Amino acid sequence: MLQPGEIAPDFDLPALIGGVKKRFHLAERIGKQRLVLAFYPLNWEPVSARQMVNYQVQREKLLASGAELVGISVDSIMNTTAWEREIGPFDYPLCSDFWPHGEVSRKYAVLREQEPFAGASERAIFVVGKNGRIEFSKIYSIAEAPELDDVFTALSRTTGAR
Repeated sequence: MLQPGEIAPDFDLPALIGGVKKRFHLAERIGKQRLVLAFYPLNWEPVSARQMVNYQVQREKLLASGAELVGISVDSIMNTTAWEREIGPFDYPLCSDFWPHGEVSRKYAVLREQEPFAGASERAIFVVGKNGRIEFSKIYSIAEAPELDDVFTALSRTTGAR
């Protein structure tokens, strides 16, 4: 898993942004704001649903802390669109790491090799600073919907990286 201080690997993925299919390119966001990359295993999985809904609820607090959330799963953009319509709407980008399958998850060393959910991403969070370096990284239990407490602590602790 990538560690704080390392440069966040760039990526360009199809994404739903405000319910509209667009592209999300990490390099275009570097220097503008800090990003919280929230990798989650799969759409339609109950823990992932709770996690993403909770992040929508906390989005304003996250923005006030100077960061934007970006959800990333290995599901297709069509699958993500249907899922977001059922449990959303979400105001933050939901990216599809579907093709080539799990390429971004692999770059961040969070592609699951074992069951359950082999071939999906781990449930992991990375905070990427404005300078493009990772400020915080953590893998969570597949059964745990991570709260953003760790992220808020990291955001307040790493003020020099803003």
